Amino acid sequence: MKSFAKLRSSLVLRSLFTVFAGLSGCAGAEDRAQENNLTYEESLKVDSYVSDAEGFDTRSFWIDTGLEVVVFDAQFTERHARELLEAIRAKTSSPIRFVVVTHPNPDKFNGSAVFRAVGAKVVASERTAAAIPGVHAYKRAFFVDVAKMIPADQYPAEPIIDLTFRDELKLATNAGEVWLRELDHAGVSSTQTVGWVPAARAVFVGDLVHHGVHAWLEGGIVDGAPKPDLAEWSRALGELSEFDDATVYGGRGDSAPVAKAVAEQQAYLAKAEKIVRAYVNELGTSTSELSGPDAGKHHGAIAKRFEAEWPSRGLSYLVQYGVYGLVNSVAKP
Repeated sequence: MKSFAKLRSSLVLRSLFTVFAGLSGCAGAEDRAQENNLTYEESLKVDSYVSDAEGFDTRSFWIDTGLEVVVFDAQFTERHARELLEAIRAKTSSPIRFVVVTHPNPDKFNGSAVFRAVGAKVVASERTAAAIPGVHAYKRAFFVDVAKMIPADQYPAEPIIDLTFRDELKLATNAGEVWLRELDHAGVSSTQTVGWVPAARAVFVGDLVHHGVHAWLEGGIVDGAPKPDLAEWSRALGELSEFDDATVYGGRGDSAPVAKAVAEQQAYLAKAEKIVRAYVNELGTSTSELSGPDAGKHHGAIAKRFEAEWPSRGLSYLVQYGVYGLVNSVAKP
């Protein structure tokens, strides 16, 4: 497994930042830290924006190094991306230099053009960039032609990816360290990138983690069809173990210590597959209904079972609308 272990004791971070800030004359996080009697690491703050239900309650994060902003995930629509941009501007005047797409789902990349327009570079792994065209076409066809939820002229264009990487990348920020790594295993989608900011003890994982809320169980879109693999998702979560003293920031739900978030997400996925398999088995010879006009009724019934199993978790609509991928996978002969 690829590892960030060599980064975990990055003791030169503050001194390098101080030298750079002194040479450039820029007032940044180090200056704010000194004003408030904090270390640079203590002054780094993770901020977030959460969309409404029309944007699928998607959470995007950003971190301001004091000299620039790095954003994780660009939201589902350009309206939500503009709201995210406004939220960032309300907190900092630092230029937005990078927008990281953690995985190829439209709520992570559809809004990226809004950030390119203000000078940010859109960053994704090579495999994520390769998957985006197929995912974009699949989702556009659904939201525009099938569900008719979004007019054709309002659905975002396929995003432009400015910077790709294979395996691992250190972003060229002026201060601090922001590392990206593609995991060995896929997660909620067909490929998964995580962001690691050592000074903030922060790991950004997109929808790999839904802490305290229900998960999107569609699976990655591969060759024009959803292909969920919850065992692979669980193995991807296991790759976060080296960050067990950090905080994980997921695409939905709350932030949490890595060990707690991983254990609870893995338990959720194992139980979710059991619930779906039990429901499909109960249908017996009527499994054809799962892909017919009654499919929505069955998906709603499955969502009710999830609500009964986890009464304190929110966003059960994600199960109702996303579980079709897992259902169809389980129901295959």
